[in-house]
Amino acid sequence: METFDPSKKPKLNKITGLLKKSGVIAVLVIAIPVIGIGSVYNIQEQEQAVLTTLGSAKTVAEPGLHFKIPFIQRVQKVNTTIQGVAIGYDPSDNQSEEADSLMITSDYNFVNVDFFVEYKLVDPVKAVYASQDPFAILQNISRSCIRTVIGSYDVDSVLTTGKNEIQSRVKEMVMNKLEQHDVGLSVVNVTIQDSEPPTAEVMEAFKAVETAKQGKETALNNANKYRNEKLPEATAQTDKILQEAESSKVQRVNEANAEVAKFNAMYEEYSKNPEVTRKRMFYEAMEDVLPGMKVIIDGTGKTDTILPLDSFTGAAGAAASQEAGNNEAGQNSPGNSAGERTGNDGKSGMKQGESGTQSTGSQTDHGAEEAAE
Repeated sequence: METFDPSKKPKLNKITGLLKKSGVIAVLVIAIPVIGIGSVYNIQEQEQAVLTTLGSAKTVAEPGLHFKIPFIQRVQKVNTTIQGVAIGYDPSDNQSEEADSLMITSDYNFVNVDFFVEYKLVDPVKAVYASQDPFAILQNISRSCIRTVIGSYDVDSVLTTGKNEIQSRVKEMVMNKLEQHDVGLSVVNVTIQDSEPPTAEVMEAFKAVETAKQGKETALNNANKYRNEKLPEATAQTDKILQEAESSKVQRVNEANAEVAKFNAMYEEYSKNPEVTRKRMFYEAMEDVLPGMKVIIDGTGKTDTILPLDSFTGAAGAAASQEAGNNEAGQNSPGNSAGERTGNDGKSGMKQGESGTQSTGSQTDHGAEEAAE
């Protein structure tokens, strides 16, 4: 049994006081840093904070150090950068997930389509408090809208030409759905990462179709190139033909005007003295016609007489002259009376021919003058 010693009481009180002071100091030493650290928070450049005070939330958007009341105010930071969610494939290994990627088109064909949806937080308070998991809501809305849009297009459009239109429609539909749910998220972009048929055989067939379409585009480009090369050349040729035609037109019009002026001048002279002008015109026409004539028909009598001019001119006249020369040479030979008679006959024939030609020409001129009158 312990005996109480009154002399030890003051020492005990002293020790007890020291322990009490040291406990308060320890509490203060621990509490002050905790309170100081808990009352300061930092916001990065790409972050925003939701400051909640007794159930009332507000957004703090300015980056840097901020203060809050410990145990009364609570801070939740959110990332405001553009983020993405994969629909239909696993981003870590790019393996297709048929549960999300396998879809049916409007023409009852199956396709595997992978989408990547980019989004960002536009209202941090709603993103924190409007729903328990806004990210899951975005995924479900995206899957629903994608299947709805893909189901309204045929397989060719999904695999080839309709991708841009499909992306735009999906983006618009997802944005409208998010506005209705009002979870503080907004879609930035929707992209088709890949689209292909579900089997290898069908995939090869669609690749062949795509190659044929590319060949078509190449042929069209080559045709346009050829047209662009030939069209200026054809245009230049057309202009040249038009200019030549215009030049010919002007030339012919000028020639016609000259002929009209010439005719008017001749008519003016003819009206002054018709008889002289008529004869002059007749003689000028005969000068052009007679050198090329072979036969003259004299119809002044009851019967027509055909007078061949070749017998008096050209080869026939030269033959007659040669024969006359031979006859003259025959006269110098003794006892050649027959040749002399032949030469005399030739000379008389030449004289008769000359007189006949002169009479024929006079008759022709006389008949032509009568015809002109």
